[in-house]
Amino acid sequence: MARALEISYQQAVRYRLMVNRLGVRLAGGEYVGAARFGLQDTAPRDALVGLHARVEGCEPSAWEAPGLVQTYSPRAAVYVLPEQDFGVFTVGRMPLDEDTQREIERQADRICRELDGAEHRGGRGPELRSACWTGRLALRWTTSALYVREVPAPEIDFQDAHVELCRRHVQAFGPTTVEAFSWWSGLSKPDAREVWKLLDGEMMPVELEGREGWILAADEHAVRSAPAAVGARFLVASDLRLFGQDRHGLFAGPGQKPRIHLHDWYHPHGLMLNGEIRGAWGRKGGKVDLRTAGPLSDQDRAAIAAEALSMPIPGATMTVNRTELEL
Repeated sequence: MARALEISYQQAVRYRLMVNRLGVRLAGGEYVGAARFGLQDTAPRDALVGLHARVEGCEPSAWEAPGLVQTYSPRAAVYVLPEQDFGVFTVGRMPLDEDTQREIERQADRICRELDGAEHRGGRGPELRSACWTGRLALRWTTSALYVREVPAPEIDFQDAHVELCRRHVQAFGPTTVEAFSWWSGLSKPDAREVWKLLDGEMMPVELEGREGWILAADEHAVRSAPAAVGARFLVASDLRLFGQDRHGLFAGPGQKPRIHLHDWYHPHGLMLNGEIRGAWGRKGGKVDLRTAGPLSDQDRAAIAAEALSMPIPGATMTVNRTELEL
């Protein structure tokens, strides 16, 4: 039996950053491509900062650009994603058990009757979160209020939606595992394993720092040769999962575990400098508070300041307080 391809941690991170468009920015206005894997929109508008890290000249209204739509993630956070892929990120998260599917459809029926063709304000609790998996409900979150509306059910095959969701996960987070896919997708572990098997012919096993993982076979060259990211990026906490958030620090996983000692409740996000996490930051309104690790060159300081000041935060004057701490 052939030995699995050995992937270093550095190779894995370089590949994930590249495929998630965090190495080289997309051209202005390419918001749909930037949201290919979904962008978590935790307060205060993380998806906008995520788009800014991926797209040149990002505008304050980018989160609601044509071609984008919002729905719930499995963990009750709102996500921004491509409207053309709405069925993948909704129907693809539906449980495989038919009785459970019917109950979720009944929940969606009740909510749609209440909406009566209009957009309504209000969260409607856990029932709305699961009803969103039908693809018949879309959200609009303004950071101060959540609105829900009925939309036409996606025209996508149930199995195709699940397979494509799994494919997106492996492409975005490879090397990855079925356990990481279960957590990310919201599918139970047994359901995740069933869906994983359907993609078996497209995947190849690899060894990441001594642990088994999987990538798409078509991405082998990209994983081997992804270049290092260059420059400064202010990454939101959810993007730090690309650096490994499971108990081994290698694969995507739950929580927002600190990447470096500078992270705390007020500084949950990460400063990426040339592909490495070199600082932690938080924001309140238009004020960014940044803590950096170790000495920085004048060139690095200028790049960091320019990146922070270019954030498309509407109605705010951006200032940066930076504390430089020794490693």
